[in-house]
Amino acid sequence: LHRYSALSAANGAERAGIVHRLDKGTSGLLLIARTEEAHRELARQIEARTVKRIYRAIVWGHLRGLEGRIEASLARSRSDRKKIAVVSRGGRFAATRWRVARRFEDVTELELSLETGRTHQIRVHLAHLGHPVFGDAEYGGRRGPLLRLTPRRRAQVALVLAELDHQALHAERVAFRHPVTGLPLEFTAPVPPDFAAALEALACGS
Repeated sequence: LHRYSALSAANGAERAGIVHRLDKGTSGLLLIARTEEAHRELARQIEARTVKRIYRAIVWGHLRGLEGRIEASLARSRSDRKKIAVVSRGGRFAATRWRVARRFEDVTELELSLETGRTHQIRVHLAHLGHPVFGDAEYGGRRGPLLRLTPRRRAQVALVLAELDHQALHAERVAFRHPVTGLPLEFTAPVPPDFAAALEALACGS
């Protein structure tokens, strides 16, 4: 809004131009449409699952294997309507692919791609696997896992958490077709300084 005098109003004035959302505390790339035409076409590409969205995350523990796919339907939690939960009946289909980038002593750096784009999808899927996103207070990724660490490592990791006041999840890459010309486009954004510092500190202690 500061840079452009007019943006797509499809989602109202408060979210002018926003084609898809990022969770609060998740850093990285957003798609923003300057015209209604662009917004409709980008939304169509997302609905058709042709927009490629790659995320980077730090998660607790070590997943089995080097890559995999999580498929689990999601719906509003019955106990807390602000949260999302995996459900066995109903809900909306959701699928996330993951690949191990690096493993450390008690956490793993993952690259993740979305097949669907549900609210809190990556965070809920990983928590469901027992590997919540590092620093995620809503889905068990902040204090609980510390209890499983040795006293020495617990003190080290607690210092990292103190410097990271949000989940370690970053929208790193997005690829799509230009809504007017149809040309393929791809954009990347490096992880923010606090995410990079957390990775460095966790690696040094491993």
